[in-house]
Amino acid sequence: MTSDIRRALVVRGGWDGHQPVTISDSFVPFLKDRGFTVETSEDLAVYEDAERLAATDLIVQCWTMGTITREQSENLAVAVRAGTGLAGWHGGIVDCFHDHGYHLLTGGKFVMHPPGFHDHTVRLLPERADHPVIEGLNDFTVHTEQYWVLTDPHIDVLATTTFAADELRDRPAVMPAVWTRTWGAGRVFVSTIGHKPDDFDVPEVRTLTERGLLWASR
Repeated sequence: MTSDIRRALVVRGGWDGHQPVTISDSFVPFLKDRGFTVETSEDLAVYEDAERLAATDLIVQCWTMGTITREQSENLAVAVRAGTGLAGWHGGIVDCFHDHGYHLLTGGKFVMHPPGFHDHTVRLLPERADHPVIEGLNDFTVHTEQYWVLTDPHIDVLATTTFAADELRDRPAVMPAVWTRTWGAGRVFVSTIGHKPDDFDVPEVRTLTERGLLWASR
């Protein structure tokens, strides 16, 4: 027998400044309304259970900093390669772990952000306007951290943000802000937006994040 119910696993923890429990909890009702059973784990040891990962349709990771073991990282990559979806936002997915295999999986790594929060525009790529994560949305402004990231050339960039020229850089830099990628049979969604709960009060941020979770899921 088969079931239409999908399984989501929320893995959260690490640095408390990103409020991993509060923010990830805000997406649990959405996932349940879309037919997911939702489990949570506040221990990276869950990545040691290869069978559990293989049976999961979507892993939502919200874990800043911390250390992942080689076994945990490899199990996660194997699960995604076989079809398990992986999704996350901000530091919970790009500012975590010093593991090259993990960052190859997600397609990007946080490097820095200017001090504090400031207004900046997130621009959606016109040539990707038909992507289900951003379809029908327009450019928008957020007041939060702006992430400088290093990214894999194989990611599918959906939105960017621009850093102005400054005393160190003689010209503006356009930086990926939202992207997706495939990894074998699996899908990965990453948004760099989401330092604090009210970032998700911006309708476009909430919408593209929810869509990203669904897009990544098996």
